[in-house]
Amino acid sequence: MRYIIIGAGAIGGTIGGRLYEGGFEVVLVARGAHGAALRTGGLRFSTPEGVRALPIPTVPGPAEIELRSDDVLVLAVKTQHTEGALTEWAPLPVIGGADSGRTAGEMLPLVCAQNGVENERLALRRFRRVYGMCVVVPATHLEPGRVSASGAPLSGILRLGRYPSGSDDTARRISADLEKSVFAAPVSEDVMRWKYGKLLGNVANALEAVAGPITDDLRLKVYRRVQQEYEAVLHAAGIPYTTVEELLADRGDRVQLQPLEGEERVGSSSTQSLIRGTGTIETDYLNGEVVLLGRLHGVPTPVNEALQRLATEFARTGRPPGSLSLEELAALA
Repeated sequence: MRYIIIGAGAIGGTIGGRLYEGGFEVVLVARGAHGAALRTGGLRFSTPEGVRALPIPTVPGPAEIELRSDDVLVLAVKTQHTEGALTEWAPLPVIGGADSGRTAGEMLPLVCAQNGVENERLALRRFRRVYGMCVVVPATHLEPGRVSASGAPLSGILRLGRYPSGSDDTARRISADLEKSVFAAPVSEDVMRWKYGKLLGNVANALEAVAGPITDDLRLKVYRRVQQEYEAVLHAAGIPYTTVEELLADRGDRVQLQPLEGEERVGSSSTQSLIRGTGTIETDYLNGEVVLLGRLHGVPTPVNEALQRLATEFARTGRPPGSLSLEELAALA
């Protein structure tokens, strides 16, 4: 199988880099300064083993690649960019095999290696074969051409399964390739339960992005309120999810943060988006998911709603990450 990584940022770059080093065929998809750096100098990939430049083939978009019947599409863009990516990739023709000429949406597996729970729903409108992936990968992307993955002894845990549920031979083949590439990659019949559980942690991304590291009593108090609102809407909606204890036990000591020479881990993907000045942030699909479920089921979610608004404002205006005042923070508690 060939892996086409759509969105070669922190997560996509780490997955693509490790698969490439594992001997698998990989194509990265990236645009702008990052894509240009990847095409000219390769992926500068930093892990606890050191820094190296990986000459992974990179294209700016689907017009520059001919899809094959053995391709696996790995979607690793932020959720706010998912619809655009699906629109581009789903109608492309697939060359080779018995069904040559049919589209990617009809034939190819699409793996959603993304935070939140909305991507799979969006993908299933365009792709017949959609796979959810619960991503636990400590990785950073701040500079064009460079991705850092600080986990050891494994780079991360990539639990996957069919969406909305189930598993198949394709999931098991992808899992086997990832397991040979410094990941744990268990196949789950209920992958979305794990993704709803991981969102318990991701709802804190916006808080960290606007208020800084969650280390003192006030920030921890706000964090608990954010999680409590999320758990309340999950119970109201009857949605099963893994507990924090279950997630921690699954991770164990398999993915431990290690220092990387000359680098400092700066926080969540949302914080990284603000640092890079992308102008957008995925909070609408993290805290916004809590707000949506609350409105659908009559559960108030004022803290998640406030964080959704604040994080979006920070991204839009370029306000520095972590600059929320104590007065603004106290109002959330």
